[in-house]
Amino acid sequence: MSREDLIAADTLPPGTREENSSVSIESMIITVRDRQVILDRDLAKLYGVETKVLNQAVKRNIERFPEDFMFQLSMDECSRSQFVTLNGKRGQNIKYLPYAFTENGIAMLSSVLRSPVAIATNIQIMRIFTKLRQAISANGPVLRRLELVEFHHLALLQNQLELNKQVAEIFNRLDQEKNIPIQGVFYEGQIFDAYTFASDLIKSATESIVLIDNYIDESVLLMLAKRREDVRAMIVTRKITDTLRLDLERYRQQYPPIEVQERPDYHDRFLIIDGTVYHLGASLKDLGKRLFAFSKLELPARKIL
Repeated sequence: MSREDLIAADTLPPGTREENSSVSIESMIITVRDRQVILDRDLAKLYGVETKVLNQAVKRNIERFPEDFMFQLSMDECSRSQFVTLNGKRGQNIKYLPYAFTENGIAMLSSVLRSPVAIATNIQIMRIFTKLRQAISANGPVLRRLELVEFHHLALLQNQLELNKQVAEIFNRLDQEKNIPIQGVFYEGQIFDAYTFASDLIKSATESIVLIDNYIDESVLLMLAKRREDVRAMIVTRKITDTLRLDLERYRQQYPPIEVQERPDYHDRFLIIDGTVYHLGASLKDLGKRLFAFSKLELPARKIL
C-alpha cells in the first residue's frame, strides 16, 4: 500500500478497526459464478480502508490479479443478487459494478496491502477459507448421496411425465378413431360434411399422410396444411403440371413441404393416414359435389404403394 493509502486508512473514523474484529467474515463469503468470493467493499471494511482506496491499490498492481483471482460483477449479476446494493441497503440503485476476489486474489492482496491490519486480516480470512474447504470435504459423501437421490428423483419425474404423455396420446388416438367412421356415403350437396370428414382424417395423422389422387389443386394443398407440423406428407399423382408445380412452390414458402411423385398406374383415390388406408370414391377437391362412398381398407399400406 502506498503512503497515501496508509494515510487514508489512518484517517478513517475512530473505532473502525476495532469493529472489524466483530464482523462475521463467514457471512461475507458468497458464491458467484460457482466460486466463493468476497466483494471489494467487504474486504475494504475488514482492512479498515475505503473501497476506492483498495481498488486503486489493486489497479496499480493489476498484473497480479488475473481473472481467476479477481473479476468484476456484471449488471445482471448485481440485479439478481441481494448482496450487491448501494451501501448494503435493499431497494437502492447500484452505484458501481463491484469487484469479487477469490481466495487466491485475497491472498495476493497481502503483497499489495502491507499494513499490519491488512496482514492480520488476511491471515484470518485464509483460515476461514481453509475451514470451509475442510467442512465441504468432510460432508462430501453426504452431499454426493444427496445429489444421487436428487438425480434419481428427477429421473422418476421425467419417466412419469413421459408416461403421462404416452397415456394422453393413446386416449387421444382412441378418441380420434371413435369419431372417424370406417365407411359411409356422402350425397350430392354434402360438401361441408365431406370436407370436414377429410379434414378430420388429415388432422388425426401423427406420423405420415399419403394422398393418391390424379386431380390436385390448391384446395387440396390447403387441406393438407391442416396436418401437424411434424407429420410428413406425400402426394402421388399422374402428372405434375406447371400449375401444380407453381402451387407447391408457393405452398412451401408458408407451410411444411409436401413430397410429390408422378405415377400413372393409379385410377382410384386413396388417403393413407399413419399406414391406415382409406379408399375414396372422389378426389379431395370434388368431395360432396356428387354422391361418393368411402371405406377403410383392412390391408397394409405397402399393398397400395
